[in-house]
Amino acid sequence: MNTTRRTVLKSATASGVLAGLIAAGALRPEQVLAAEWNKAAFEAKDTAGALKSIGAGAPSNSKDLILRVPDIAENGAVVPVDVVSNIPNTSSIWILVEKNPQPLSASFDFANGALPEVSARLKMGQTSLVKAIAKADGKFYTAQKEVKVTVGGCGG
Repeated sequence: MNTTRRTVLKSATASGVLAGLIAAGALRPEQVLAAEWNKAAFEAKDTAGALKSIGAGAPSNSKDLILRVPDIAENGAVVPVDVVSNIPNTSSIWILVEKNPQPLSASFDFANGALPEVSARLKMGQTSLVKAIAKADGKFYTAQKEVKVTVGGCGG
């Protein structure tokens, strides 16, 4: 018995069914892959505009929102950022880089029971404040830290 032939036939059949569903309009990959997102917030040219677009006009500082970033980033193209929220009922976390052309760099939403912890690698063009914003029970909280960039990541 030729198992390779059987595997190829199964794969071809599955691909054909999937293509048929997409062609018939019963399955729309863009709906799954491109979930609802706040276009205005990501296109904002300054931090105030991004905060306004997400509804966080003046977030308050919180020691329960932990932002881990390096003091000095040797390469601005890949800056590691970790955010952990110990604030109960955290539903969203945003990461902003103040001096980037579009400050809002990442947005994360959490379902009930999910641990509000995120890790990202961001591009920074120059030394800037990195801000984490968390939403919990309709209130907004922030933590921030300056990161010094020695080699620019946005064309530098």
